[in-house]
Amino acid sequence: MTPRDYLQLALFLGILAAVSPPLGRYIHRVLEGGRTWLHPLLGPVERLIYAAAGVDPTRDHTWQRYAACVLGFTLTGFCLTFGVLLFQDVLPLNPQNFPAPSWDLALNTAVSFVTNTNWQAYGGETAMSHLSQTVALTYQNFVSAAVGMAACMAVARGIARAEAQGIGNFWTDLVRATLYVLLPLCVPGALLLAGQGMVQTFAASFTAVTPEGATQTIAVGPVASQVIIKMLGTNGGGFFNANAAHPFENPTAVSNFIQMLAIFLLPSALVFTLGTAVRRPRHAWTVWGVMAGVFLAGVLLTAHFEYRGTPAMAQAGAATTAPSASIAAPGVSPTPASMPASTPPPVPNMEGKEVRFGVFASSLFATITTDASCGAVNAMHDSLTPLGGLVTLLNMQLGEIIFGGVGSGLYGMVLFIILTVFLAGLMVGRTPDYLGKRIEGREVTLAVAALLLPALPLLGFTALAAVGWGPQALANAGAHGFSELLYAYSSASQNNGSAFAGLAANSPAFNLTTAAAMLIGRFGVMLPMLAVAGSLAARRPRPITDASFPVEGATFALLLTAVILIVGALTYLPALSLGPIVEHLQMLEGRLY
Repeated sequence: MTPRDYLQLALFLGILAAVSPPLGRYIHRVLEGGRTWLHPLLGPVERLIYAAAGVDPTRDHTWQRYAACVLGFTLTGFCLTFGVLLFQDVLPLNPQNFPAPSWDLALNTAVSFVTNTNWQAYGGETAMSHLSQTVALTYQNFVSAAVGMAACMAVARGIARAEAQGIGNFWTDLVRATLYVLLPLCVPGALLLAGQGMVQTFAASFTAVTPEGATQTIAVGPVASQVIIKMLGTNGGGFFNANAAHPFENPTAVSNFIQMLAIFLLPSALVFTLGTAVRRPRHAWTVWGVMAGVFLAGVLLTAHFEYRGTPAMAQAGAATTAPSASIAAPGVSPTPASMPASTPPPVPNMEGKEVRFGVFASSLFATITTDASCGAVNAMHDSLTPLGGLVTLLNMQLGEIIFGGVGSGLYGMVLFIILTVFLAGLMVGRTPDYLGKRIEGREVTLAVAALLLPALPLLGFTALAAVGWGPQALANAGAHGFSELLYAYSSASQNNGSAFAGLAANSPAFNLTTAAAMLIGRFGVMLPMLAVAGSLAARRPRPITDASFPVEGATFALLLTAVILIVGALTYLPALSLGPIVEHLQMLEGRLY
């Protein structure tokens, strides 16, 4: 890594650390019904929405009712999105006259966007009309992120409240998150990206003539408005098939940095929303530090492996630059053929990367997008080195906890915090508690269920695909082909949405199984955590004394990190051993895929 790489990483983390606390406090104020500078403008709109929908904003929901509202709203959104996609050929705003996708692809896409996954088994610019992109998909980018924020705030209330039956009102959380957080960030963000050269138009594709006289179809559309919310909402679905590697979707280094910052912005800020809710800012900084530490390790590892490339790249580079055996370079004595050749210097792996971003910006983006369950990519992950690809896989498999998705990242981390304080209590022979709330068997059972449920479709469908419908869809054989399957189901079950590429995933088998994985991954974690919130909200808090296990500071941070890594390693190490680890060992022996 170069000094410029370290400077970019320091600038990224510095801005994130500076902006997150005030934004987190603002989100808490908004979702708890406090007034902000936007209320004179948006307050009447909020009240109009409640009146039109027949919602009583003062009604407090139990966790069961809150969960029922989440499921009902998601089902309604699925039906809307599925209908628009299935009939896009007869609906307006289709200047390219795209046909409707098959029913299984439309179902997969609708499930993908309502679960905040945005897995795409199609090329956006060649399959989806402007109406589908804006009304169906961009709309879901907003509300699926708002649902995550609402569930996150419900969990925070469950921890903060005492002897309460309710955990908030889902409808007010949904509306306020959209009106006062997502929209105010997206409007200037879209204008900023458009100012960097990102396309924003409702015009149809146009034809260009190349210098050689050939014709080329150039796809355009409402890109900037979709890109900003796909990043802020950790959605990730690109307007173009090449996603953020496309020059119309990510034209400059500045737009690249803005998009990376947008991915982490809300998940990072919500950590401080929890700290504000429980009045423990040091606890928020401890949790943020754990997230930032695991993220930093992932960036440095990915960049290290990508800068080192592969032995085959190094040998090819040495062959093209070494002087002839019979003609020495000026001032250098010829090397006798009998003398062993020195180890060639590493050649950075630029395969699948955009030259305008280079190795480090691509590695940083790959780590951020797989940490945050975003799924946008500015380089092809299929072309990462085996261990570089392993880092992106592990980022997803640990769960949405390294900042994670909007909302889902924080309540996923609360899951691990509950397990950590439970294990710490066992080690010291003390009843575990978290911020004064006693952790009992119900909370631990729900946390373990939320931990295991996403792993079942991830590992199960990968195994079934490997012996069934998967091999004929792979572009690579052996360990790399297995990694392609493992990545697809890791991405789906952890609601990430990025693709390893090299996989023909648009088939009924893949569309239906990845849709099932996305639903289990989303609600298999959210619903148990809402139940945890309801249980903790009804509990009487205990005084926090010197005998209480501290949930802030270096000791707790190290213990939490260890639990995260050990649980992840125990769950997924066997599968990773069959894919990127085996591929790395074979690469060292000169075998490539």
